[in-house]
Amino acid sequence: MAEEEALQSESNVNEEYSFPVLRFDVAPHRTYHFHRQFIALTNPNNFLKAVKWSPDGSCFLTSSDDNTLRLFDLPATLSDGPVAASDDDSFAASVVMHEGESIHDFCWYPYMSSSDPVTNVFATTTRDHPIHLWDATTGQLRCTYRAYDAMDEITAAFSIAFNPAGTKIFAGYNKCIRMFDLHRPGRDFELYSTVKDKKEGQTGIISAMAFSPFHSGMLALGSYNQTTAIYREDNMELLYVLHGQEGGVTHVQFSRDGNYLYTGGRKDPYVLCWDVRKSVECVYKLYRSSENTNQRILFDIDPSGQHLGTGGQDGLVHIYNLQTGQWVSSFEAALDTVNGFSFHPFLPHAVSSSGHRRFVVPDDGNEELCLSGRENCVSLWTFCCDSMEIDLKNDGSFDNQSENS
Repeated sequence: MAEEEALQSESNVNEEYSFPVLRFDVAPHRTYHFHRQFIALTNPNNFLKAVKWSPDGSCFLTSSDDNTLRLFDLPATLSDGPVAASDDDSFAASVVMHEGESIHDFCWYPYMSSSDPVTNVFATTTRDHPIHLWDATTGQLRCTYRAYDAMDEITAAFSIAFNPAGTKIFAGYNKCIRMFDLHRPGRDFELYSTVKDKKEGQTGIISAMAFSPFHSGMLALGSYNQTTAIYREDNMELLYVLHGQEGGVTHVQFSRDGNYLYTGGRKDPYVLCWDVRKSVECVYKLYRSSENTNQRILFDIDPSGQHLGTGGQDGLVHIYNLQTGQWVSSFEAALDTVNGFSFHPFLPHAVSSSGHRRFVVPDDGNEELCLSGRENCVSLWTFCCDSMEIDLKNDGSFDNQSENS
């Protein structure tokens, strides 16, 4: 019986999966738009910070300057035509969660499913607070993971990520990493320093992290000291350090096959591509308008693994071909800094977030800040697409075959 189940499982793995091949030569249309519910009387400039799709694609999560996380469920039936970027919202957030301080980072549980309340969770880290694990179904706090410094005071993580197995939470701090067992909330953790003897290793605040896909056991850590380091996940052995970012690293992401690493930094106009198999120098650079901001601007790779999308201060989302490193197209997502862009895991959709910190200068006693519906907003985009059949080989690699419709 067990052998039959194993054979059936292997047969299912080897089936052909159909992924959308997004057409970037045709501009996407705005399917849904959200602006009004981010306006706060106490904070007129409540700008967005980030947006991320859930792993099962059923919803997306936003963080904003009012220390609030909002979860938006994807409707079962999508809107047929494009919508205008007005002050009116397409629909309200399904769940709203409030944090006590500024949100540094958040991440979804990798095996999250909205149909399974046990796995429907995500983690957040905020200033001067422990790591929180939230229930995405009810919006209630599940548990906390607390790190303490040498003075026995709570210290906040600057970046967090679940390991691929979904058993641990990795958290980045100043010159160190702490690992929490997901099933053991509290103050128990493993501590690993990123700085070795004589200041060798990786210094600075660990501001971004990403795991290599396919459980290859590699972990990338970005630091505000303008370096990205590759470690072994099991024992945090430092493999090598990548230099070349002009600003502090704010985002790192592996390619779909795990052979390349993409890094971006603050006040740095380029996303750098590295070949992790021969990390001698940068493979190519992808331009984005971000040389004048300290904001964390998130980029993402499409489901096929062939294109990367990133926002910038110019309000555009730029699409690049990852095989050649060449610019493909761009479209205007907002009249503001586009600080977050995320592709849907398997449907031809993407979501963008925009906004930046504004400092109002009093002028004749009028300090009112008036923003349009295309500033401090979130938009869901729908792309035209072709079909692509992907064969999953026995070794876990992909064999891509495109078909133009």
